[in-house]
Amino acid sequence: MSSPAQPAPADADVPAEHAVPEDLVLAGEFPAATREQWRDLVAGVLRKAGREDLPEHAEDALRRTVATGVAVAPLYTADDAGDLPAAVGVPGIPPFVRGARPGAAGETAAGGADTDVPAGWDVRQRHADPDVAVTREAIAADLENGVSSLWLVLGEGAVPVGSLGEVLADVYLDLAPVTVQGGVPAAEAFLALVEGRNDLAPGGSLGLDPIGVQAATGEEQDLSGLADLARRAAAHPGLRTVVVDGTVFAGAGGGAVEELGCSLAAGAAYLRALTDAGLTVDEAFGQLEFRYAATADQFTTIAALRAARRLWDRVGELSGASPDVRGQRQHAVTSSVMTTRRDPWVNMLRTTVACFAAGVGGADVVTVQPFDAALGLPDSFSRRIARNTQSLLVEEGSLARVLDPAGGSWYVESLTEELAQAAWAWFTEIERAGGIVRALADGLVRERVTAAWEQRRKRLATRSDALTGVSEFPNLTEKLPQRSPAADVLPTGPGGLPRVRAAQEFEELRDRADAAGHPDGGPRPRVYLATIGPEARHTARASFAANLFQAGGLETPAGDGASGLADAGTAVACICGTDKDYAQSAAALAAELRAAGATSVWLAGKPSLDVEGIDGYVYAGCDALEVLRAAHEQLGVTA
Repeated sequence: MSSPAQPAPADADVPAEHAVPEDLVLAGEFPAATREQWRDLVAGVLRKAGREDLPEHAEDALRRTVATGVAVAPLYTADDAGDLPAAVGVPGIPPFVRGARPGAAGETAAGGADTDVPAGWDVRQRHADPDVAVTREAIAADLENGVSSLWLVLGEGAVPVGSLGEVLADVYLDLAPVTVQGGVPAAEAFLALVEGRNDLAPGGSLGLDPIGVQAATGEEQDLSGLADLARRAAAHPGLRTVVVDGTVFAGAGGGAVEELGCSLAAGAAYLRALTDAGLTVDEAFGQLEFRYAATADQFTTIAALRAARRLWDRVGELSGASPDVRGQRQHAVTSSVMTTRRDPWVNMLRTTVACFAAGVGGADVVTVQPFDAALGLPDSFSRRIARNTQSLLVEEGSLARVLDPAGGSWYVESLTEELAQAAWAWFTEIERAGGIVRALADGLVRERVTAAWEQRRKRLATRSDALTGVSEFPNLTEKLPQRSPAADVLPTGPGGLPRVRAAQEFEELRDRADAAGHPDGGPRPRVYLATIGPEARHTARASFAANLFQAGGLETPAGDGASGLADAGTAVACICGTDKDYAQSAAALAAELRAAGATSVWLAGKPSLDVEGIDGYVYAGCDALEVLRAAHEQLGVTA
């Protein structure tokens, strides 16, 4: 057998000037760029874009608010993170920033098979259909196709409490953890079902959250019975009693800071209630699970989950809990606030991003809400897409193979630190006010959450926070899927926090425009786009105006000048062209439109253009909701 051919030396027959050096310097031969140079370049670009009122540091003009008191910059370097990456520790060790489970990415798959495929996080699906047969069938399909635990909503309008045993008849409770929601009746029903068993799969919960109920309804709840239920739950290792549901605060419009601070305060209140009733600090810590909203703002979600673990570890440290129990168990649920009724299929994309963020952020349990959740009870297709979203990220995307993949990122570490500091300040403010129960009763929490939502609402109204398919790129011809109504399992009360969705005000306008259309399917209310000049000149502003008016459910036929107003069948018009065209002919066109029957004339451009005969202006950064309400009024579209 001949030996393999030996490769020729790397530099054989190569001219000396072309020889590969032993050490490649690459970019090291170029002078190092400084932050000041970058700032100068940014300032130059902003000035060319018309920004003259720049702050001292140009990048401050590009900062974006992501939470109360927290804004992100366009550039992060090692100087921004400082020594934070070294201070956050390693997974499984306090302060748990990098994860509460040391083997999170190295655990074997279910069944303990000898494999290098990680188990990933717990894939939990939510069920609330009152039809027992439908729920049983849905649970079976979920567990056979990737779901690893169940979240059952019990009570009026949801799964009947008395039917819990029937619903779970085919479920192997030693393999699939179960979390119930529905207050003490649901908890009692589940305990009665499993009493005497010692083989329950760890990871389930009785789902009690009386503080969350108070936040939603405004009615103060009794915490005294928690300890007795906790003692009964303790007979089943791994079964917890309390879910600290931060999504109640997120669902009312609070940002990451409000959600984290309120959840910490609620967790502290539960610790007091449980230890006052005789449980040890460690036992009390072991009874709590935290539920957080995961949004399409992926980096804020990642940083918030990391910050939450650090903050809860600090609470444990101050409470005297042992390090073994201070790792926060987290259940991330894709946000209801970001879910839209219009163009609901886009929700698949939002939940994919949110699920990715929850996984990267280190959540122990993840629930992806079906894309049609805002429309009612999901069907089998939407549940399948929801669970496959997680399966794809875990199995095809291999997201669970890496421990804390965001760790060490200057951006993520800095954002984690800022969120932690801001949330701790809010938590301590609640504690100084007498705790979360008092802060809810006195209106402190409502005031703070309302202020946070108002800031977000302004960004939504000006479309700086875009909603694809709703405030941007709406589809007026869409046919929405029909769904059975879902029960309001956590009803609101006059003193409780509201429930909001980012798309709600735009969708209300769409609903009004739909209702104003002719019953025989004729045209809906319209705004005529009167264009000036050749297509190349007016396309940009005509497209912008069409996009904005359609977000309010208004059709936007277009034509050259005033010639098409009569055929458009409307008395509201919007002139679209360039600034130069406006200076030459916009005032005259406005007069022509009025002569042709227009009662209101808008212009696609900024108010500084100050064109005679114009009733309003539409431009990037304008209050789109205000514009659309005015257009509705002009067209006679009423609520």
